[in-house]
Amino acid sequence: MASASRVRVGTLVPLAKDGTGSSNGQISSIPIFEGSNVVGRNHMVVVDKRISRKHLSLHASADGSIEVVVEGPNPIIVRSDGQRRKVCAQEKAKIVHDDVLELIPGDYFMKYVDISDEHRSSISVEPSDSKKGKRHSEEESIAVKRNRQIMEDEALARTLQESFADESAAVLDMTSSQILSAPDSAASSEGNNGTMHSVAPLKDVLSLTFRLMRVQGLPSWTNTSAVTIEDVIQGDVRLAVLSNYMVDIDWLLTACPSLRKVPHVLVIHGEDGASLELLKKMKPANWILHKPPLPISFGTHHSKAMLLVYPQGIRVVVHTANLIHVDWNNKSQGLWMQDFPWKDAKDVNKKVPFENDLVDYLSALKLWPEFRVHFPAVGDVSINAAFFRKFDYSSSMVRLIGSVPGYHVGPNIKKWGHMKLRNVLEECVFEKQFCKSPLIYQFSSLGSLDEKWMSEFACSLSAGKSDDGSPLGIGKPLIVWPTVEDVRCSIEGYAAGSCIPSPQKNVEKDFLKKYWARWKADHVGRCRAMPHIKTFTRYNGQNIAWFLLTSANLSKAAWGALQKNNTQLMIRSYELGVLFVPQTLQSIPKFSCTEKNRSGLDSLTLGKTVKTKLVTLCWKGDKEKETSTEIVSLPVPYQLPPEPYGPEDVPWSWDRRYTKKDVYGSVWPRHG
Repeated sequence: MASASRVRVGTLVPLAKDGTGSSNGQISSIPIFEGSNVVGRNHMVVVDKRISRKHLSLHASADGSIEVVVEGPNPIIVRSDGQRRKVCAQEKAKIVHDDVLELIPGDYFMKYVDISDEHRSSISVEPSDSKKGKRHSEEESIAVKRNRQIMEDEALARTLQESFADESAAVLDMTSSQILSAPDSAASSEGNNGTMHSVAPLKDVLSLTFRLMRVQGLPSWTNTSAVTIEDVIQGDVRLAVLSNYMVDIDWLLTACPSLRKVPHVLVIHGEDGASLELLKKMKPANWILHKPPLPISFGTHHSKAMLLVYPQGIRVVVHTANLIHVDWNNKSQGLWMQDFPWKDAKDVNKKVPFENDLVDYLSALKLWPEFRVHFPAVGDVSINAAFFRKFDYSSSMVRLIGSVPGYHVGPNIKKWGHMKLRNVLEECVFEKQFCKSPLIYQFSSLGSLDEKWMSEFACSLSAGKSDDGSPLGIGKPLIVWPTVEDVRCSIEGYAAGSCIPSPQKNVEKDFLKKYWARWKADHVGRCRAMPHIKTFTRYNGQNIAWFLLTSANLSKAAWGALQKNNTQLMIRSYELGVLFVPQTLQSIPKFSCTEKNRSGLDSLTLGKTVKTKLVTLCWKGDKEKETSTEIVSLPVPYQLPPEPYGPEDVPWSWDRRYTKKDVYGSVWPRHG
């Protein structure tokens, strides 16, 4: 995990202006590790441009003492032993346990707590305002209200989890249970056995391939099995291909310092204008930038993926986060990854559907300038789309669903967008229970849609046959979308709405009213972490027919629209997703590029043929009765079935004015 490679020496804890532990809610606790650390705007919940991206650099010694250098143009204040000292740009200061920093003089107070004294100090700064609030509720601070809401969310989630814990514990076949306990013990209970859990570490490798991402500022139990970028990019990476829309290299290298050691990095991006110029200026010398062509107006390169090549094989990652701080820290996000070994010489011409999906997509990027890399397994090779056929993807448990811009006709009409999804689903056989079962569309940006296209899209997502040979039939869709109140009360307040960028003209169409359903994520503690994740699924109760994790929002640009009497599919943007469907297995993949005890193990032979069964974490089935089935529990981040909007619910649109203050006392928009 991310923290395994660095020694933590302490924490910067936010304080209110009066020096109590009740922060103003605008900055998070910051762990400090031995060696170099950076504090800056990326740690802010609410952006304040007085705080630079690299505001301070801190060098921590093993004894817990810190040397602070002011990197930004604005001075800071250091309070130590009753003295208050101003430290200006490029000046240095020493801090020790219990010293306080004012990141802006008179604002953003942070107390340094040495790890040897951290537990005692964390108790001493525990908010006490809630007791005062009982006596003076009219004076109750916004920060206390926020803390109270977090506690209520956790309590509700614990109750929900308890209701199915016994069944789920058996289903998930956990190797070491994780406790969903009281907040003060959650962080220290990793090794304990218990009956409560969230997304716990599973022995089931299939389930481990799809994870939610860590959200800072939430109770620790909510991140029990969540991943960070350092969990993904680790080990002896020789080549990294990073595909994304937005890329902040300054943040990326701070969040994942090991990238500096990767000898070859290719960034496939969607930036332009000033952002692209900054990207060129900031990138290390050995990094190559490539922006794929966009032949149709209003398209973007939106795919979010990583290809990490190791001496042992390749790690393929598909996820939903831009390479920026807020996406990896403040949002509900999802990530799939699986490792694959190099092909044996005898299998060099062996191809599987996943391999064709991947290479077809990479070929469509009109690839980057070729470069050569040396790998022990294959020698010097050119890095192009064909290079990625050198890996054995036979253990893949998903299909890739991509979109590439163009006017697709003939056989190509089934290779991309919603027609690709339709084509793959038509090849699948599902249980009878999914006939005419409902569909879920969950995403973070809504295009300009009409009822004709919605019917076209639903037809693709309803494809497939039941095990008696009959078509599944058209499913009734619901759209899981945050309300204005969800955004207002989120951990970012209205600021979260900037990443749900849909205008009124798209959101407030009358025909959409029948589709709206609430974002409710109590069971994974993410009700207040607004979704940037995009998922589409067909389900019945807690059973899942198929599940798609993707970069694609609900738009014609992303999924394509049929034209010319359904003989042509027009797509504007690049997108990429992974589709989970039922599988028939004789073995379970175990290979890992980074775990030594699994680097030589391709798969675990089952000794019999079994079928996979996709379920949510809230599934209450009996695994003992599923003797020929391998249960794959997916951390679907929202409640199934979803709760339809009530009469008071209003779908979020980012260009409306909201005057009711959020959890930070702000209105929307902030200016004007």
